[in-house]
Amino acid sequence: MTSYKIGIIGGTGPQGKGLAYRFAQAGHTVVLGSRSTERAERTATEIVRRAGDAVSISGADNATAAESADVVLLAVPYNGHAALVESLRTRLADKVVLSCVNPLGFDQRAPYGLNVAEGSAAEEAQRIVPEARLVGAFHHLSATSLWSGAGLLDHEDVLVCGDDSEAKTVAVELARTVTGRAGIDVGALRLARQLEPFTAVLIGVNKRYKVRSGIRIAGLGHEG
Repeated sequence: MTSYKIGIIGGTGPQGKGLAYRFAQAGHTVVLGSRSTERAERTATEIVRRAGDAVSISGADNATAAESADVVLLAVPYNGHAALVESLRTRLADKVVLSCVNPLGFDQRAPYGLNVAEGSAAEEAQRIVPEARLVGAFHHLSATSLWSGAGLLDHEDVLVCGDDSEAKTVAVELARTVTGRAGIDVGALRLARQLEPFTAVLIGVNKRYKVRSGIRIAGLGHEG
């Protein structure tokens, strides 16, 4: 597997921290980004305690994390997403940018997908930074499962969408660090409109049945 330097914007949040842990364990160099460098450094130390001293992981502010990376992962809440991406626009240009941002709302009934003007958070990021090579991926993975000491999440698949085939290949390859299998290329970036809100369905299932469910695509013969 190719070794990448991965900057995780929102790396101190549950999803970002969990993916950082998995990527670092697999031998990638990870830079956690946060609005607070101190918070990012504390989270990096926490991951080292969990993964061991051999991993390469550090903390920085979001701008530094994006600037220094080969691949950038957006793992931030949707609230404030557009403003944050705009602030990083020059640093994200021409880079592979993976988005696992899920625009969700929550009320007393259940979580639900929000209406996004561009169709999805991934497409919103692409509009703001047209030079970036945007890919939607890693939307449906449980943050709790990612951070757990369990092995590969082999009951799940990572679904990948994008308009740049080489950028999608990066996400497909990185999926192996989480599930043990290549990610599944499901098509164009516009399909993030379906992938992002589906996370609300899984959250509801997990709450109702007290499980950590995931998506697994049958019939492809993609065990490796």
